[in-house]
Amino acid sequence: MARIKQLSKHLINQIAAGEVIERPASVVKELVENSVDAGAKKISIEITNDCRNIRVADNGCGIHPDDIVLAFSKHATSKIATDEDLYSITTLGFRGEALSSIISIAKLTCITRTNDFETGTKVKCENSEVSQVETGCAVGTIMEVKDLFYNLPARLKFLRNPNTEFSYIQELVQSLAIAHPEVALELKKNGKTALKTSGQNYLLQTIKEIYSADVADHLKEIKREDPSFGLKITGYVTTPDYTRSSKKGYHTYINSRTVKCPIFQKAIDTAYKNLIANGKYPLVVLNLEIPPTDVDVNVHPTKKEVRYKNINQIFNFIMTAITGGLSNFSPADNLINDFKSNAIEFEKNNLASISDLEKTASNTEIKENVLPFSSSSNFTKFDVEYPTESAPQVKTFYSTPKVNETEQKQIFSPTTIQNCEEENIIGQYKNTYILIEKEDGLEIVDQHIAEERYIYEKLKAQKEPTSQLLFLSDALAVTPTEAELIKENLNKFEKFGYGIEFTSENQLKFTKLPQMIAKVNLQEILTDILENIEGDIDNLEEKILITTSCKAAVKAGQKLSTWQMQEIIKKWRTTKMPYTCPHGRPITKTIPHKQIAGFFQRQS
Repeated sequence: MARIKQLSKHLINQIAAGEVIERPASVVKELVENSVDAGAKKISIEITNDCRNIRVADNGCGIHPDDIVLAFSKHATSKIATDEDLYSITTLGFRGEALSSIISIAKLTCITRTNDFETGTKVKCENSEVSQVETGCAVGTIMEVKDLFYNLPARLKFLRNPNTEFSYIQELVQSLAIAHPEVALELKKNGKTALKTSGQNYLLQTIKEIYSADVADHLKEIKREDPSFGLKITGYVTTPDYTRSSKKGYHTYINSRTVKCPIFQKAIDTAYKNLIANGKYPLVVLNLEIPPTDVDVNVHPTKKEVRYKNINQIFNFIMTAITGGLSNFSPADNLINDFKSNAIEFEKNNLASISDLEKTASNTEIKENVLPFSSSSNFTKFDVEYPTESAPQVKTFYSTPKVNETEQKQIFSPTTIQNCEEENIIGQYKNTYILIEKEDGLEIVDQHIAEERYIYEKLKAQKEPTSQLLFLSDALAVTPTEAELIKENLNKFEKFGYGIEFTSENQLKFTKLPQMIAKVNLQEILTDILENIEGDIDNLEEKILITTSCKAAVKAGQKLSTWQMQEIIKKWRTTKMPYTCPHGRPITKTIPHKQIAGFFQRQS
């Protein structure tokens, strides 16, 4: 075995660069974040030479000439100074690794000037060597990186094709632009502008500039605050009828820092459960403000992963904020009940998965009860436990009045429905779709799934659903596996108005049914329930509820009177989530009047 020796400064920086600089997008991230930390209000990014040349210019505060050489040395930073600073980080950067890593794998020129000097400083860096001269320039900083990975052919070989690498850069800049709508960002590729934001400090405008004005029509604002814990979440999410095919539209931030947080993502997925179809995802732009002392961002060199002091609290705060924003009703009236049911369900079904997510995020097996980032840390790893009926912190934490059973049932009371305005119903199309004339266009509503959504929410709100006893009931055959599943969950069927008795090991009969589906064929009901379960007992109650709602709703192809159509639409208008059915299918589509008039070449 060879003797131990000290590695050279350049080799140490190259090893560090392997963690910090994975690809060209990593360079852009570090340089743009430095510009934001420097207070820049305008940042320009130019990409050339197959993404190996990167130029970032800003109008920030610049770097003091006496500090410029030090800035390119390892672990040199202006953003933290003491041990305590590490647990109250408010800047995007703080590790002091980025610049030293970049100059070990690329040729870099820096031109910078502060407002205190008439002239600026020009620095050239190559192979971790730094030279400095005086130069004329504007206040701010220009970083020019050339020939990225020129001295690491192995890393260069593993880069994707230039278009793919640029797509990573573009996604990164989009995320940074959304996180900082107060900064005007421009991204150019070979001289052509690929992305540009105005920096008006108006998040909705930035979203429009990055995506399209059409997206704004499908956005719901999220704004929730808990002063007692210093928590605040703001942003926008799309309605469930506007979805994307991947989670690339998840823009999640902690204190305006881009993060890929499994807890955050799980909260989003839980809030949209039974609102969108499988394989579809919303567009989400959410920033969680949390006291810096309650979150650890010093988990990984890329700073994309975080640890929370209280996982349980953060999950519930995010989830209920989204649910409240999507709801047609005030969160203060109804959200507390959804919170309890969702939290309990999350605990039962995702306790193990949340632990796995944490381990994946940290790439470290957690065996102790303390999060592994500092021996002196007080960040305890909380088990995911959720408040029960008797826990007073539910009411206190969300500052939300408790809803009693009477108030809960009044959500769907006839009085609420009768107060709705009469709809201008034109008629029925294919005995399936209700056509409604609106001021701004023609609204088309699927009669079956509109009523299904109403019934689903009504059943979910009722503590004791009305059942109808069956005097006679045919014996229905089930497989041994199905019989065991039903026997183990008889109480769950009972909860939604089903009475089931086994006449033999593999035969059962219904003794009662929810009143609203009492006329449906018994074999059909049982078949649908078992098909929906498909051997998966997770969320069994939810699946029973969805099946009941589907069976109780008016069918597609059923001719309705105008009065019946009015009743369906009135009830549907009162639902909290009127966008999709519990399976995730969209309920309504509006064709704008302008579009119809335009087709017939009319002005209006």
